[in-house]
Amino acid sequence: MEFAPVIKGLEQVYEKIGKKRLNKEDGLELLQTTNLLGLGYLANEQKRAMTGEQVFYNNNAHINYSNVCKVRCGLCAFAKDPGEKGSYTMSIEEVVNKAGQFSDQGVTELHIVGGIHPDLPFSYYVDMIRRIKERAPQVSLKAFTAAEYDAFAQMENVPVIEILKILTDAGLSFITGGGAENFSPRVREIICPGKLSGERWLDIHRQAHRLGIPTNANVLYGIIETDEELIDHLLALRALQDETMGFKALIPTAFHPKNTKFKDLPQASAIRTLKVIAVARLILDNFKYIKAYWVSSSPQVAQMALAFGANDLDGVVREEKIYHTAGATSPQMQTEQELIRMIHELGLEAVERDTYYNVIKTVKPK
Repeated sequence: MEFAPVIKGLEQVYEKIGKKRLNKEDGLELLQTTNLLGLGYLANEQKRAMTGEQVFYNNNAHINYSNVCKVRCGLCAFAKDPGEKGSYTMSIEEVVNKAGQFSDQGVTELHIVGGIHPDLPFSYYVDMIRRIKERAPQVSLKAFTAAEYDAFAQMENVPVIEILKILTDAGLSFITGGGAENFSPRVREIICPGKLSGERWLDIHRQAHRLGIPTNANVLYGIIETDEELIDHLLALRALQDETMGFKALIPTAFHPKNTKFKDLPQASAIRTLKVIAVARLILDNFKYIKAYWVSSSPQVAQMALAFGANDLDGVVREEKIYHTAGATSPQMQTEQELIRMIHELGLEAVERDTYYNVIKTVKPK
């Protein structure tokens, strides 16, 4: 076999790629391999088959409207109780003003999430989306996690599909992948027992897809998940994508233990990050885009991940707070020039995209 030295130990999986779907056993073999370069080679070939030499990024910003949350998951360093030191809730006027400032800076996407607030009425969220859209009509609003949608539905005592329709009418463009963590009931009972179930997360995204609302998907790694639970999570996402084709991208996110209930856990290694991204690329044959989220992994590891199957660096990410309260040492934003540099150093094409992966411009390496 021509590539035998490169893929030593991975020959059986190599023979299946492009012919048969990889299964759980294949995923475990890949995740547990000691042939890191061979794994990267296979993932990179899969990526090239999908998007060639392109690596995507966007001009985006984050708005966390509040850190007050009644759920208080053990994995989270961001959430506060009402009245606790450091807690805050922005007025709608403050959110709109910040959105307007970002819009004036050329941002094309706003990522808007918060906690499960015990007191804010549903009208707060509807008015927020509507008024941001009025102030910045050209900006895509990627707002709220499945956990927030679940809370809205309970608050209003209506099916979540009604919540989705109301917010879409107000200007919602897209739904974030947050709240997925790991779908294993065992994992969720330990790290986020008050949060919606994995099945509920999948169903909320299913209903969004049926309404024509695209979404992203997340997977959390480096906490207490087993390899089997991580692969099962990816396979559940693949199954829903088969059903709806409504996911745009997967965002693998490394757990940051600082200031959380799990502060004694070691941080996920660079090798774990590269393996998870590569395995996701090979298992998720129906996902075109996989992000190397530099905020959680560091810009350096994210750049390496572009050779392990990732083809998206997320974006500029102005004012990221959630990972930084958990001890992330990455910058709170990257300039567009820095993202382009990261991509060009690998000889790849930098492609600015909008929320839906429409190309805004392409910058080829010199």
